[in-house]
Amino acid sequence: MRLLNQADPCAEVLIQETGEHVLVTAGEVHLQRCLDDLRDRFAKIEISASKPIIPFRETVIRPPKVDMVNEDLGKQQKVAIIHQVKEEASQGRLSDTLHVDPSGLVTLTTPNRLANVSVRAIPLPKEVTNLLESSTELIRTLEQLNMSLREGKSLDISLRTLEAIAGLKAQLESLLPGRKWRNTVERIWSFGPRRYGPNILLNGVEGYQRPSVWQCLAREDKAGEFGAQTIRDFDNSIISGFQLATLSGPMCEEPLMGVGFSVERWDIQSSALSQHQDSLEEDSISSEALVDSNMERSTKTSAQMEGMVAGLSQARRRPEAASTDCYGPVSGQLIAAMKEACRHAFQAQPQRLMAAMYTCEIMATAEVLGRVYGVIGKREGRVLHEEMKEGTDMFIIKAILPVAESFGFADEIRKRTSGLASPQLVFSHWEVISSDPFWVPTTEEEYLHFGEKADSANQALKYMNAVRRRKGLYVEEKIVEHAEKQRTLSKNK
Repeated sequence: MRLLNQADPCAEVLIQETGEHVLVTAGEVHLQRCLDDLRDRFAKIEISASKPIIPFRETVIRPPKVDMVNEDLGKQQKVAIIHQVKEEASQGRLSDTLHVDPSGLVTLTTPNRLANVSVRAIPLPKEVTNLLESSTELIRTLEQLNMSLREGKSLDISLRTLEAIAGLKAQLESLLPGRKWRNTVERIWSFGPRRYGPNILLNGVEGYQRPSVWQCLAREDKAGEFGAQTIRDFDNSIISGFQLATLSGPMCEEPLMGVGFSVERWDIQSSALSQHQDSLEEDSISSEALVDSNMERSTKTSAQMEGMVAGLSQARRRPEAASTDCYGPVSGQLIAAMKEACRHAFQAQPQRLMAAMYTCEIMATAEVLGRVYGVIGKREGRVLHEEMKEGTDMFIIKAILPVAESFGFADEIRKRTSGLASPQLVFSHWEVISSDPFWVPTTEEEYLHFGEKADSANQALKYMNAVRRRKGLYVEEKIVEHAEKQRTLSKNK
């Protein structure tokens, strides 16, 4: 695979976090060519390749105002999904560790009951998501600068980089107007996943003034003001929990996109802080003892051995100093609590799947237009516009097609049109799939329109279950569902 990577500039080889060797290519034909080269030229062994891995993203949207048959929803139906999630979340969990407010605020307590955190999920505007996605390199540079400032290092920042960061901040402020988003840009705690993704963590904790992520833009006269602000203990635990939650969402463990998480409460009891300090002191004492033992290992005598035994017996006599929380370190508990709180806050909002989309340009003659439209419609695509090329009888059709439906698309179009149409696919954007993967009929109009079974194909559910099946996650499906008695129509002879 390394040889293939060197030989083909358009092919990429990488190892995922799951340990899978992944081959990234420019298209379906290119993928087949690369696999043939691996088998015949480079590896010269038989290779088993899985089905193509199609990336998805998870997001939340504002509560819809109309139901599936475009009837106006009342207030009761709007909050029905929140109550449903609340009931599901309470099952199998202690009721005093998790609380879901009807407004979507999730409060989670750590297992040792010494800390709790309250988180709310907010859908970000589409323009903000696109801006964050296109500025990943700049956000990564900003994070490196902030890390250096926290460590007290002095960096020479180029004027162009500062101007680019200031421009990003100004754009975010212009795209988040109104009372709802007041001071949002200044309250950004972190970006995620991997600290540069299209999701943001907001600091809504009352009375917690931490250094801004834009502190590198501060002038020298404001340096003292920013230096006076201190970062609370376990601040990194909150950020780490947010990073883990945005890296794999609750729907099918795919990264989140366009979601803001606002931490509105964060309480830690003083005993948890003292435990944290004790554990740090114990770590430093043990490291000092390890250094001393390494230095004195060359001169091992019986007297030294007796001293070490005496030291161990003395440590045994002080169990209160050496005892640790049975649930693990407080920082680890807070990371897990923050991750779970973000996941439950995400589920308390209307969830949607985002699919990668291709822009499809097709040149076809007038007599095969209907067949082209038929193939596009069958594969969940939609035509944006068509125009006739001047001086010819060829039509240029521009359409959008999900990447998940694109396999075999070019071959099918050529077969159906006898080679008179040829498509060109280019990656375009991420698009929210409008159907809810967890939808069940709730209103009277939906029952009349879809029936109690609602057995029409749910595209989002199909994609979500396919990803869950590939990752070995639980898929809620039955072998026989809505079973009805069958009878044969053939006459008995």
